[in-house]
Amino acid sequence: MDLAYLAEWANLLIRWLHLVAGIAWIGTSFYFIGLDNQLDPPRDGNPRVTGEQWSIHGGGFYHKQKYAVAPERLPEKLHWFKWEAYWTWISGFSLFVLIYWGSASTYLVDPQVLDMAPWVAVLVSAAMLAGGWVVYDLICRSTWAEDETKLSIAMVGLLVVAAFVACHLFSGRGAFLQVGAMTGTIMVANVAMVIMPGQKKMVAAMQAGQEPDPKYGRWGKQRSVHNTYLTLPVLFLMISPHYPMTWSHPFNWVILLAVALAGALVRQYFVSRQFGRNPIILPAAATAVVVGLMVVLRPAPAPSLAGVEVPTMAEVQAISANHCAGCHAARPTFEGIAVAPKGVMLETPQQLRRWAQAMRQQVQTEAMPPGNLTEMTAEERTKILAWIAAGAPAQ
Repeated sequence: MDLAYLAEWANLLIRWLHLVAGIAWIGTSFYFIGLDNQLDPPRDGNPRVTGEQWSIHGGGFYHKQKYAVAPERLPEKLHWFKWEAYWTWISGFSLFVLIYWGSASTYLVDPQVLDMAPWVAVLVSAAMLAGGWVVYDLICRSTWAEDETKLSIAMVGLLVVAAFVACHLFSGRGAFLQVGAMTGTIMVANVAMVIMPGQKKMVAAMQAGQEPDPKYGRWGKQRSVHNTYLTLPVLFLMISPHYPMTWSHPFNWVILLAVALAGALVRQYFVSRQFGRNPIILPAAATAVVVGLMVVLRPAPAPSLAGVEVPTMAEVQAISANHCAGCHAARPTFEGIAVAPKGVMLETPQQLRRWAQAMRQQVQTEAMPPGNLTEMTAEERTKILAWIAAGAPAQ
């Protein structure tokens, strides 16, 4: 069986797993952050309990209590939440390796940004994944972590540096996914390297008849809060490959940061609502950011087509064969492409006419071919645009 076809199935199944695991992890994270923010003072006066909540769901009543450090004795059965996070990262990293490392020359490297060998790009990418976590963790363990304002400034600074560096090393598409992978790695490492070990030490202390050290609870809560604010930006980065208008912009790193800001504002609004507040300024600010992006990212005016002769269908087919059909074909020949992206095929006159308007956007913004790997000239782009403006004639 064709290797590229098997890779396409691997892409589909791993992506499906990634979505399922991600939904489970994000849902759990949102639930517990919301629960923590909506606890009421305990009615029974138990000094060990910091808060409780009564709720109803699915036809049943639930009574939840949170202990300041730990209960008096360890229950026989204790539920842990970790595999949702682990499988989200395992599947996401597998996708990143399969697509962006496996076809680095197509998806990760853009000679117009930085001409480097694919294997170098993969090594740099791996170093950034590991380095992002190391720097973040060192900051969280420094004295800066004692001041939430300083820590927040440091976290924003780290994101700015990561976005700027990635967008000046890799293709726009690859840079956005690189930052997403770095952020996702930080989030799951928070679970695996801080939250889970701390919880295990708390359980071990109780099993030994000792009072658990409250610092592990504080550290775990801090990292959980960080994760919840990173969630919405990461979700955008996951879907960003489908929207080249964002990552193909000359200042794509600024676009990335703006979207991250909008996501964080929306998440902060959710959190505030859980405390019973309604700071409408937060979603209003997020909306303003998105509207601003819509204005900034609007397509440039089409080049003047005055005097440009409308090419024949044969000419259009020839241009497409040289620059588009390597990917957009029934049997793609481009490295790492097994099936035409989004099902768009640009081989026959009927196919070209069907997708003419979609071609206009991609050709005019120079989002396609990716990184202009096939070196489509300005003259060829003008011919395609003139043909589309003339109504995509069949002759």
